[in-house]
Amino acid sequence: MKLSRRKLLQAAAVLGTAVPLAGCEHITTEITQRLGETIPDKIDIAAGKDIDPIFHLLSRAAYGPWPGELDRVKQMGTAAWIEEQLNPAKIDDGACEWRARRFETLQLDPGTCYEFKKPVLRDEIMRHTLIRAVYSKRQLFEVMVGFWTDHLNINIDKGDCIYLKPSDDRLVVRNHALGKFRDMIRASATSPAMLVYLDGNENKKAGPHDIPNENYGRELLELHTLGVHGGYTQTDVYEVARCMTGWHLHTPWQRAQVYFDKNMHDDGEKHVLGHIIPAGGGEKDLEQVIDIVCSHPSTAHHIATKLVRRFVDDPPPDSLVNKLASTFTRTSGDIKAMMSELLSSDEFMQARGTKFKRPIHYIVSCLRLLGADTFAHDSLTEYLARMGQGPFQYPTPDGYPEKTEHWLGTLLWRWNFALAVTANNVPTVIVSLDKLAEAIAAAADHDTSTDRGWHPKVLLPYFIGRAGTAPELAALDEYILRSSTAITSAHKAELIGLVLASPAFQRY
Repeated sequence: MKLSRRKLLQAAAVLGTAVPLAGCEHITTEITQRLGETIPDKIDIAAGKDIDPIFHLLSRAAYGPWPGELDRVKQMGTAAWIEEQLNPAKIDDGACEWRARRFETLQLDPGTCYEFKKPVLRDEIMRHTLIRAVYSKRQLFEVMVGFWTDHLNINIDKGDCIYLKPSDDRLVVRNHALGKFRDMIRASATSPAMLVYLDGNENKKAGPHDIPNENYGRELLELHTLGVHGGYTQTDVYEVARCMTGWHLHTPWQRAQVYFDKNMHDDGEKHVLGHIIPAGGGEKDLEQVIDIVCSHPSTAHHIATKLVRRFVDDPPPDSLVNKLASTFTRTSGDIKAMMSELLSSDEFMQARGTKFKRPIHYIVSCLRLLGADTFAHDSLTEYLARMGQGPFQYPTPDGYPEKTEHWLGTLLWRWNFALAVTANNVPTVIVSLDKLAEAIAAAADHDTSTDRGWHPKVLLPYFIGRAGTAPELAALDEYILRSSTAITSAHKAELIGLVLASPAFQRY
């Protein structure tokens, strides 16, 4: 008898309370596979000389295709897929929720997080981030979460940020990742994590000679809104800092709750970017500052530039930057409208294979294309740390760099990871290479009963979105000839590992 989804989930919940963690994970794997998290029987591949446009879309607006996703988008069309992804709340993400729901600290208020040890909080927020990136059907949303996490970077190793970042991730970044830019900046300005990270909690005027702490005011203008060349002055930084005085965190009573202390606020007249903020505004000074900086023309250009650099190319094409800046201004910073225009643009479609994957994108794209089963334990997250992109651990407010040069030193660890994951040598990460290769070969009309289904000419296009070049295929053919007359499981793992380590797979 076929179980209804509701009964299946209810049964799994009951079983999950009666087994240890490993058993829970095994049950979750079975449930998510029944909910569609599987490798299909056939997987079409892109066989053209150039990177397939749909593969390109799924590599940039997602963390790479999940097995069978290329076929699905071909059937529904790219415009329909973009529209679907721009409305993530309408996408059934039940399978991913089953994997991610175990991380209770991500749903707690900041004060309650102090009841947990730091390693527990670190482990859960890192694993939660990876699991959602790998398994969520709301792929564009997860990519945007990564983008805004860098834009509003908070290092969990500073002060009490480890206790405060889980709620910041939920209420600031995830709540506004495809919403209004102004709403996100406003939420960030009084986020407990941001108040600690950029010293807003120390920004006060208790006496006539007190000088405001400028850290948050400077980064608000330089990084979060106008940009370093946005036309602000040191006086603007100082005046913004004055406007932000008085916002603090309760401790120990109502721990980590934000409040405004009017006695610690500079209530005099301020001048910000040519605007006069009258005296006596109190906590409303913050609202006026946010309105001023979010509506400034430089902010529209700065955010448009960063989006185009992340999703299209570096340097970003001026034509698309100007279009997105106009959309930002016209829609009052509607992120969804900007992304709709960006992903539908000619500039986006023409920039195929021009970007170098950062470590998180590299590892997640490997796991997605392999159809891996993982719960992102230390054995996986340690690879990210080795590659220099541990989630929420970049020390400075500008977030992890986009520049290719910054990440070229990670190649050895990428190769190590590629060969380890395909050989099932990354503990708690399981891949089924035979099932994957059979599905690819079946769609390519290769005989899966022989080793011909493992030919690089068939496998390589699945991973890089285009037919292999003569030098690429020759290099992989030489490896096969050097192995043996029959391709063993070890040879198969090494073959796909070499594909994942190849220069073509490092780019997207």
